[in-house]
Amino acid sequence: MSDERQILIPTHGEMSVSSIVPAILTNQANSLVSESILGADCVVLLVLDGLGWNQFKDHQDNLRFLTEGSATAITTVAPSTTASALTSITTGVPPGEHGVIGYKIPTHQGLLNCLRWSVGGKSMIGELPPIEFQPVEPFLGTHPPAITRAEFQTTGFTQAHLRNGQFRGWWSPATLMTEIIDQVETGVPFVYAYYDGVDKIAHVHGLGTHYQDELRFVDALAERIVHELPEEAVLIVTADHGMVEVSDRILQLDEEIVRRTSMTSGEARFLWLHADNESPESVMDAAQIYADAAWIVSREQILDEQWFGAYVSNEARRRMGDVAIVARDPVAILDPRLPDSPHLVARHGSLTADEMLVPFLSFSK
Repeated sequence: MSDERQILIPTHGEMSVSSIVPAILTNQANSLVSESILGADCVVLLVLDGLGWNQFKDHQDNLRFLTEGSATAITTVAPSTTASALTSITTGVPPGEHGVIGYKIPTHQGLLNCLRWSVGGKSMIGELPPIEFQPVEPFLGTHPPAITRAEFQTTGFTQAHLRNGQFRGWWSPATLMTEIIDQVETGVPFVYAYYDGVDKIAHVHGLGTHYQDELRFVDALAERIVHELPEEAVLIVTADHGMVEVSDRILQLDEEIVRRTSMTSGEARFLWLHADNESPESVMDAAQIYADAAWIVSREQILDEQWFGAYVSNEARRRMGDVAIVARDPVAILDPRLPDSPHLVARHGSLTADEMLVPFLSFSK
């Protein structure tokens, strides 16, 4: 089991999710992507949303096929959340550079839900053009097949992180495999694919029997994909983040913090506090009430320790709060001023090993 009380700052180097796509597309091996992988006629990258390294290791009985591959633990990005991590995977740069620094980001239009690309339920594609909000070219400006849920085709987040890809939508997991094989057979050298079932089940049901059933399903899915791939193709499997089971361990934001802040952003395990008329130091002092369960860190500390990468754009800096409450224990911190999503049993976003470590798995015939 992991040590949930140890902070894990992402490497942003070769052993990070952001290093995979650039190595493949430039045909330059690194510590992760080997010469043998690059020698394949086609490399398929399958991102399994929510399958952390520690969950991968703890549930090997349900992952008979996936545990047979070459396996390495790598780090995702901070925060350990889908919007930030998928954008880093496809652009090859940390969040400080691409600017998608969390799940919910403050903008002049309001608090942007990056996955829905909406503010208060209203689409912001026109008011906050994804190509301007996230200016780094996905896939290094190339145009590989990008296979994800069909209903994501017209979303703002798809434009932000997949806009150079040749969109191919799947309507069921079975057709995800069909789309992958169909694209490989066209002779393309690289295929990107995404599946979100593990994440959804963990959010709704936690890491119990439903989760184990889902793991057995994705294990069988990966095995079928490898079975159908041509001899000279390779499958890489990775993830955007891991999971922590929070259940009903919910902490409401203290009234004094509410009084000293104009808003919060981010999410329940990486909550940014934005000082109102109070000084950031005053907000930091008030947040110490959570010090037994979370790391209380200033924006300056996060920048100094390069949580979001060595380079952080001015725009990304403006999107940060003044102080962050980063959950260390299996808890969620909610702002009573904001409606929370439906009750989530398992969550992510923080910098514990359970959330930050993800697998890098490779398979060939």
